[in-house]
Amino acid sequence: MAADTDDVDWGTVGFVRASDYRTRVLDALADGPATPTTVGERTDLELTHVSRTITELRDHDLAELLVPEERTKGRIYGLTDDGETVATEVDA
Repeated sequence: MAADTDDVDWGTVGFVRASDYRTRVLDALADGPATPTTVGERTDLELTHVSRTITELRDHDLAELLVPEERTKGRIYGLTDDGETVATEVDA
């Protein structure tokens, strides 16, 4: 467990842990920003599952789009500060 757990939203940690897809995608993004295709390669998940899961993580402010929203190809996602914190706890 992390040394400082005061800032951890345990409800969000539980939300991520409740899904193997969310856990795997969050872990893949913790390795560094990536396109959905790269996340799929890191996790062995199909692109449709990766895309849906990234949307769920974005809805919970755990992941963010790092390129302009209007870009349709080469969209790169990374973890937010909250996503980094949750990833540490999920990985613990």
